[in-house]
Amino acid sequence: MIINLNLQGKRVLVIGGGNESLKRINSLLKQDCKIIVISDTINKSIRNLLKKKKIEFKKQKIENTNFLTTEKPSMVITTTDDKKLNQKIIDKAKKSKMIAYSSDNPESSDFSNPAIIDFDDTIQIAIFTGGKSPAMSKKIKEQVEKACKKTITKEDINQIKIQQIARNLAKNKISTQIQRKVFLNRIMDDNEIKQLIKDGQTKKAEKHIITILRDWK
Repeated sequence: MIINLNLQGKRVLVIGGGNESLKRINSLLKQDCKIIVISDTINKSIRNLLKKKKIEFKKQKIENTNFLTTEKPSMVITTTDDKKLNQKIIDKAKKSKMIAYSSDNPESSDFSNPAIIDFDDTIQIAIFTGGKSPAMSKKIKEQVEKACKKTITKEDINQIKIQQIARNLAKNKISTQIQRKVFLNRIMDDNEIKQLIKDGQTKKAEKHIITILRDWK
């Protein structure tokens, strides 16, 4: 089962400071969570993220799992070269009711990392092999991404953003979920809104939504 975890405001520990750690950090940057990297060294790219204040860094040589007790994270991602240490971290985290992931042992982890196709931070498509073949996930992702670029348009992405605006406005006006669904379908099918989206006139589209909502019964 593929799910999207809500990590907003959560503390996430990334153990290790190399390229694998960087890959996991990059996947977390859009999640609005507090990313804390623990390692004795970090590479240049991670250091740049630290300078931009996108992450926190605690210089520490990891030799045991004591840091989990003091840091109390919601999620732990370990990327060290020591497989036994990674497993100890995973085991301790699970006992402490923390979500745990090891880059060298996805089978023992609480989740796996699918290959993600991202369109403007709005549409995300996951290619997932259940940890059986990350290499094939990457290869299939590249194939699917080429096909999706021909079918997913800028208008589709803007329609999603307009739908979000419409949904937020409707919550204050329309009391039932069924009627809100009818309203959102009306917005999606409205020819004037479609044309405004196509012309890049999102503010005018929003005003038109407000007009439709004002007259909604």
